[in-house]
Amino acid sequence: MNRAVSHPVALPDLVLTSLAACLLLAGLIAITSASVGYAEAHYGNMWYHAQRHGVYLALASIAGVVAYRVPVEFWYRTAWIWLLLSSLLLILVLVPGVGRNVNGSQRWLALGPLTLQPSELAKAAMILFVSGYLVRQGQVLRESWRGFLRPMLVVALVAVLLLAEPDFGASVIMLATVFGMLFLAGMRLGHLAVIMVVTVILGGLLIQAAPYRLQRLIAYTDPWADPYGAGFQLIQSLIAFGRGEWFGVGLGNSVQKLFYLPEAHTDFVFSIWAEETGFVGAVALIAIFLALVLRIFHVGRQAKAAGRDYAAYLCYGIAIMFSGQAFVNMGVSAGLLPTKGLTLPLISYGGSSLITACGLLGIVLRVATELQQPVKKTGQSRRGRSV
Repeated sequence: MNRAVSHPVALPDLVLTSLAACLLLAGLIAITSASVGYAEAHYGNMWYHAQRHGVYLALASIAGVVAYRVPVEFWYRTAWIWLLLSSLLLILVLVPGVGRNVNGSQRWLALGPLTLQPSELAKAAMILFVSGYLVRQGQVLRESWRGFLRPMLVVALVAVLLLAEPDFGASVIMLATVFGMLFLAGMRLGHLAVIMVVTVILGGLLIQAAPYRLQRLIAYTDPWADPYGAGFQLIQSLIAFGRGEWFGVGLGNSVQKLFYLPEAHTDFVFSIWAEETGFVGAVALIAIFLALVLRIFHVGRQAKAAGRDYAAYLCYGIAIMFSGQAFVNMGVSAGLLPTKGLTLPLISYGGSSLITACGLLGIVLRVATELQQPVKKTGQSRRGRSV
């Protein structure tokens, strides 16, 4: 009697899922606490931002599930479409009357009661695109300048669109992510060193060309030189860290969120978290982020060992982007880096950032699941060949 052979059902990576869930929960708690005073004063509803964040969280969860259900091969085949779409949105946001201007930056598109930030989609699309390029042209990349300059031309065009908004922070994160992916793909160190020096020089020129960027840099070196001007935000953030001491003042008991620290529920939410949970809570959150990034790298290494190069580069890019944004956001809050408006992944208030981050995590979970299945002869498993 013949019996059907049963195969074990592949399950999502429980470690990765648990770490992401912890960060999402911490984000909901942090946003709720940090925004109540601001929301009540500006909207007459102290739960305004918490409710909207809850909606974003639901949409992000759906995005994560959808991304998890999609085979990795789909992203390999359609990466150029996502990059083209995100680039068109970056152009659209610059059109007067279409893009929404907030605090001098035109970065958002209004979608009814919600808003879309194309730069978040562009960073994710760039990871999809560069990962595919590294699979198709990996050997050329390791042998000549030509293989390196091709993707950098695309990156430069997208970076110009980001700088036109302007969104200097998103440009830096995108470039750092691409450089990291190229390095892990085996790019020559000499080539990488030259282009990084050129990038740093161009970055310095861009900082000097924009007075507000130069002012932020000066304020970072000595915020107390202008305590009620350029240095105000950093000083208030440092006060929040100081008030937190070892164990914090308790959830909901922050003083700095009461109109002292600007952008308390967005770019500086980590400062409020440190004030309310103290050194212990801040270190715990950093540890969870570190564990999440290391887990994503682990999945990437497994994919590489299994011959799934595209999946591996995807994981590497996502891990680099998450770690880069977390480092910059936390570094700015603690006064280790000049002030720059970047969200803390999975934590900060903002629908586009949250939905994109969960979508990328869904892709990583899909990679981990597919590793439990036999390798198929598809584009993502080919090494350094044109497809």
